[in-house]
Amino acid sequence: MGKTLVIGAGGVSHAAVHKMAMNPEIFTEITLASRTKSKCDDIAKSVKERVGVTIRTEALDAMDVAATVALIRDTGADILVNLALPYQDLKLMDACLEAGCHYLDTANYEPEDEAKFEYHWQWAYREKFEKAGLTAILGSGFDPGVTSVFATWLKKHKLGSIRQIDVLDANGGDNGQAFATNFNPEINLREVLADAKHWEGGEWKVTPAMTHKVEFDFPGVGPKNMYLMYHEELESLSTHFPEIERARFWMTFGDEYIKHAKVLENVGMTRIDPVMHNGVEIIPIQFLKTLLPDPGGLAALTKGKACIGDIATGEAKDGTGEQTWYIYNICDHEECYREVGSQAVSYTTGVPAMIGAAQVLKGNWARPGVWNMEQLDPDDFMDMLNTQGLPWHVRELDGPVEF
Repeated sequence: MGKTLVIGAGGVSHAAVHKMAMNPEIFTEITLASRTKSKCDDIAKSVKERVGVTIRTEALDAMDVAATVALIRDTGADILVNLALPYQDLKLMDACLEAGCHYLDTANYEPEDEAKFEYHWQWAYREKFEKAGLTAILGSGFDPGVTSVFATWLKKHKLGSIRQIDVLDANGGDNGQAFATNFNPEINLREVLADAKHWEGGEWKVTPAMTHKVEFDFPGVGPKNMYLMYHEELESLSTHFPEIERARFWMTFGDEYIKHAKVLENVGMTRIDPVMHNGVEIIPIQFLKTLLPDPGGLAALTKGKACIGDIATGEAKDGTGEQTWYIYNICDHEECYREVGSQAVSYTTGVPAMIGAAQVLKGNWARPGVWNMEQLDPDDFMDMLNTQGLPWHVRELDGPVEF
């Protein structure tokens, strides 16, 4: 159905490109580009061996708008799938506007010199994409992404409105490392160590990072400590579903992860401002990234399962009063590795990126403008989750969560 240009060659790209290649009736031609072409070549080799599909690879600096425009035009790409760093979102959106190409990403823009996760920079592009007749899809990963589609599916099929929603993310995987992040270490640590923030009573409530802990029994994973933290879908959900009175995000962390992260923060290794080292200016968190294990390289070692989903409470569509529904996916690290050579965290982001791009190419979401996932029809996306490796489950709970 369309030609696709994927930017970025990390673990998420590895999963996404493999799944695109498994759906050649939708993704007719695939080009993978990154600053380091050898990483693209490694993914292309794996795709050829596993799926038998040849993909094109190119070297590209995603911050170079002119170079991206030239590559879009050279490939004839119908959609650009941005799986690079979130600092690069606006540059890639600019390139899509100039070249006449649809856009999709998995994480909202944030300035490189400030850990600030907000959508307003990208929402400001809405009129530009509308006038150009182009579609931009924001946050087509799992969280954000699938968690937002889950909410929309519940609102379409189960609940007339959503009064409160909790997004719960548990990774029960074990890779045997003393300390390792599940995705890009720089982005992971910036996110985890930021102040916790949730929406309640028409305003944002802010608390220090890692101070609000609750144990929850996750399907397929078991009891885990989860921590209140901020995630970008809270902003978009509370904006597009204004009836929401409370929206929170929770993620599980082991005690060893918390200990290491706090020590690294205390000694300054997670700083994002430049410092001088032996006469050379460095950014500590970027140096730390080079020391930590590459998450993509841990896929073969990772065992266990992940469980991500929403618990939402609101008025039932059938008029029977208030209901609470839990909708979630359980993903097995080892099964992901057998299929595409990725661990579950990369898989659960890469597969929804593929499905979101498919929705644009199939015409389901080809609406001019800039859209978050909860604003779009959920049904075909939900069907593809079931057929593309991320089957979901939904069940009614006895009542609202009490934590």
